[in-house]
Amino acid sequence: TKFKMPGNLKTLLDNQAVGPSTEDLTESDFPVQSFKPKVQMPFKRLPGQNPRKVEVERKRRLYLSFDIDELLASKGIDSNQLMPRHYDPDNMPPIEETKDSVFPIYLPLEVFDNDEFDCRTPEEWISLGLEPGCSDRKPVPGKALLPTDDVLGHEDPKNQELIYKWIDVGVLDYDKETDLYLVHKTEKKGLVRDEEGRPILNGGVTPEG
Repeated sequence: TKFKMPGNLKTLLDNQAVGPSTEDLTESDFPVQSFKPKVQMPFKRLPGQNPRKVEVERKRRLYLSFDIDELLASKGIDSNQLMPRHYDPDNMPPIEETKDSVFPIYLPLEVFDNDEFDCRTPEEWISLGLEPGCSDRKPVPGKALLPTDDVLGHEDPKNQELIYKWIDVGVLDYDKETDLYLVHKTEKKGLVRDEEGRPILNGGVTPEG
């Protein structure tokens, strides 16, 4: 009787409740290592110190808890006001509403960029898209201050009607001469896909060009 299979075996298996799976079933176009922070620790653990993997995981969770919108808002900074716009003398707000600033913002954000405390060079950030044993370079996750209207944003980035927000993007490439990154907005599921729904690899460069 030990080896006799019940007739309703499939029903019994379907009714079994083994609990939720711990496997990460989320589909992503980003490599796993692109989310890992850079930790300055020896690989060989010394007595009394945390293991390197523990420190990496703690920092990863800490960094994921940060939100640049909330950090800027806590300092009284409106992200939509960070981008300079066309000067419009007809729609100048009264001095009572401008608080400390009388003149409109006219300096680009790049003027205030400081990379002295960056933990990685731009080339190192881009190289995070490379996976072991794979020749294709995947995008790297990031956030960029971009206009919500893509069409008007490309035509006139300084238009008064544009609304700028911090948006999840995939970093595709970096130009050393212009010091600019090429980014692509993620879709609703957090994927970086082209118009045909294919993953964007190698900075968008295909064998066809």
